[in-house]
Amino acid sequence: MPPPTPAVVTKPLTDKQSERDHRRLRIDKVGVRGLRFPVQVRDKTSDSLQNTVATLGLFVDLPHEFKGTHMSRFLEVLNAHGSVIHVESIPTMLREMQVRLQAQNAHLEMEFPFFLTKHAPVSGKPGVMDYTVRFDAELMGKEYDLILTVKCNVTTLCPCSKAISKHGAHNQRGEVTVQVRTSEVFWIEDLIALIEASGSSEMYSLLKREDEKAVTERAYDNPVFVEDLVRNVALKLNQRRAVLWYKVEAENYESIHNHNAYACLEKG
Repeated sequence: MPPPTPAVVTKPLTDKQSERDHRRLRIDKVGVRGLRFPVQVRDKTSDSLQNTVATLGLFVDLPHEFKGTHMSRFLEVLNAHGSVIHVESIPTMLREMQVRLQAQNAHLEMEFPFFLTKHAPVSGKPGVMDYTVRFDAELMGKEYDLILTVKCNVTTLCPCSKAISKHGAHNQRGEVTVQVRTSEVFWIEDLIALIEASGSSEMYSLLKREDEKAVTERAYDNPVFVEDLVRNVALKLNQRRAVLWYKVEAENYESIHNHNAYACLEKG
């Protein structure tokens, strides 16, 4: 009989991240970014879940005495919640990150396309519109904070151009970015509607000729500077008691200038 195979002694793998660091510099946020993962977002109208794909970032703070964090543990926390993340599970994920990574603070950023079906103003033809939505959540000790961001396009028609021109007025696409911190749920659809009501006209993915006429004339009757745009959004947000803080940015992609027009307004 052949001699018995000698037992293999396996040495423990070196844990470099847990080694001491002597530079005494705390890191505010360290983790992983650029993860693509399926998420579900609740729709207001149907109370159903919309499936989409988000780009995620997961971070914790790192005390000055540790050399590094354990990157794989972020993915373990993420995958422990199954193949799909629900927005309602974010606080639980942050708590698990605190525990798994021995951190005081945990952060999550999540950006995804959000889709709505809109009907053209005259023909009623349906078309799907996409919007960019982002959640920035953090758990500082036991204190939870969430900021909702929505990016939405509108049409803006220049009041100055209309006032000085005999025929028509130039218009452009305006991109509005609104960030809000609230004391209660602020539906994504409601924030989109608020933004779209603040420009010269809202936008659609599908327009027949009669719709294009209606949208063009609506914009002409409602000229809006980029300054008007951010103020219109801010006034509407001021009417909502649940809104604790907001930041409104607007950028008009000018059609007759080789530059863009920009405005920003922040509460708090």
